Amino acid sequence: MKFPVPQTLSKIAALIDCKFIGEPDFAVLGMNEIHVVEPGDIVFVDHPKYYSKALESAATIVLINKEVDCPEGKALLISDDPFRDFNKLTSHFKAFVPSESAISDTAVIGEGTIIQPNCFIGHNVRIGKNCIIHSNVSIYDDTIIGDNVTIHAGTVLGASAFYYKNRPEKYDQLISGGRVIIKNNVDIGALCTIDRGVTGDTTIGEGSKLDNQIQIGHDTLIGKKCLIASQTGIAGCVIVEDEVTIWGQVGVKSGITLGKGCQIMAQSGLSSSTLPDKTYFGYPATEAREKFKELAYIRKIPEIIKQVNSDKT
Repeated sequence: MKFPVPQTLSKIAALIDCKFIGEPDFAVLGMNEIHVVEPGDIVFVDHPKYYSKALESAATIVLINKEVDCPEGKALLISDDPFRDFNKLTSHFKAFVPSESAISDTAVIGEGTIIQPNCFIGHNVRIGKNCIIHSNVSIYDDTIIGDNVTIHAGTVLGASAFYYKNRPEKYDQLISGGRVIIKNNVDIGALCTIDRGVTGDTTIGEGSKLDNQIQIGHDTLIGKKCLIASQTGIAGCVIVEDEVTIWGQVGVKSGITLGKGCQIMAQSGLSSSTLPDKTYFGYPATEAREKFKELAYIRKIPEIIKQVNSDKT
């Protein structure tokens, strides 16, 4: 997430009332999670396990809960609670603005696009040409939709990320300031939910087709020409490369990559990345041929036990 105008280190420190290490006029251009940071971004870290990763990342400003040596060319913001202060910055630069109408005056809707009754279209939404948005679709702020997109009834684009910090008294949610981007020629079925990025984008690639009742988590990237069947759940920060096919009731854990052209058979659970052009099945999912061999061996167990008992007698 880039700021509307560049900021300075001292201004950011004043906003969250914290100490800083670096030149007061050090440029601060935005804020992002560690997997999408760029020079000029703030990244936050609040656990020693991840200090090195944050300090060595592309981010040039690190919001951290301990005073450490500042890497050359970077700056530090020293906070007693980086998670809280990251939320403060999101709320400041991406404040929630209530809507006063079903379709915001700031939304831009392309020529030939049809919006059916009872839809909600938030602030700064952009919808391309020749789209069909069916009834009761909710499109949250800042969503970008390309041309020739069809979205069926009851789908929600841009809900908050499922991202929480476990505190002794409660769970604290990390405020979402990212977007959903739907590329050209995408079809999205009924009752799908696609969460916005925390600071970046959740993206559905050109020509991909989503069935009904699919969940796509925050900051996930779906490639071009993917097919995803009903009741699939994909967690946050997943990369689904081009031309992947995912059949019904598949679960995909966060932070993994599904290789180009692979197929995931129905009711599989993926806990690790896949290779391109392979077929996977089961839980935990492995290459389908190997999984089917395992199942064949398991079916033989009663026969083997029976034979062993027979040999004993």
